[in-house]
Amino acid sequence: MSVLIDKNTKVLVQGLTGKTGTFHTEQALAYHGTQMVGGIHPKKGGTKWTASSGQELPIFASVAEGKEVTGANASVIYVPPAGAAAAIIEAIDAEIPLITCITEGVPVSDMVEVKARLAKSNSRLIGPNCPGVLTPEQCKIGIMPGSIFSKGSVGVVSRSGTLTYEAVFQTTNAGLGQTTAVGIGGDPVKGTEFIDVLEMFLADDETKSIIMIGEIGGSAEEDAAQFLADEAKKGRSKPTVGFIAGRTAPPGRTMGHAGAVISGGKGGAEDKIAAMEAAGISVSPSPAKLGETLLKVLKG
Repeated sequence: MSVLIDKNTKVLVQGLTGKTGTFHTEQALAYHGTQMVGGIHPKKGGTKWTASSGQELPIFASVAEGKEVTGANASVIYVPPAGAAAAIIEAIDAEIPLITCITEGVPVSDMVEVKARLAKSNSRLIGPNCPGVLTPEQCKIGIMPGSIFSKGSVGVVSRSGTLTYEAVFQTTNAGLGQTTAVGIGGDPVKGTEFIDVLEMFLADDETKSIIMIGEIGGSAEEDAAQFLADEAKKGRSKPTVGFIAGRTAPPGRTMGHAGAVISGGKGGAEDKIAAMEAAGISVSPSPAKLGETLLKVLKG
């Protein structure tokens, strides 16, 4: 299996019958035949969902039932904020290996409980408040636009959805393509962090280089830079380009994401950029130059 997902990934949709779930499930089905195997709705179990293409998916009353019948090894959540944490916990209890929560606005207190449940499980959570994960020409989970992807060698990990697409678009245009793109989301409490994905990219033979996009707030970027520096000392490194969004943000103001706030002198863009550069990461001056910066690094 490539990083996280591939053509063998079987996906259940929690919240399939709503407008958002319907739209993005149709997009996923159209993307190289991503295996969307069923939907979950406690009151609609036993019915069928029909895509505009005419393709039908079974609806199950619970994630556990859906997994048992379909052999699903992943789920994607399009449930409104109030019910999103319960949906994640249901997927954890059903022992789904990979859970991706797209929902924005999940209460932090709910996510603290989810995080505690995750720690005692074998499930991995991507998100919440994220665009998902996509392995080109194999599988699309979430809301990333498949048309900008091309199969290639760059691993992309980002806190920002829009900038994930920017990195993908540019590496496609540069002729490099991607192995997998992972949007980890911008919330302060989430499942998967930079280090988790960087570890996968370092271990993946097909991933030859990495783009890591962070933003102001928290210390995840500094932690990730330290991780890469430590791994490089052990002889494990790959050419890496970084970018930090929010350089011009005034302290104390939240910029877009709940996690993107500078407080107490920590989480500023300059600190993160300095940490990245100290770890040997080439920091792109703007999102528009991510592809160009990576090409320069690869050419030495």
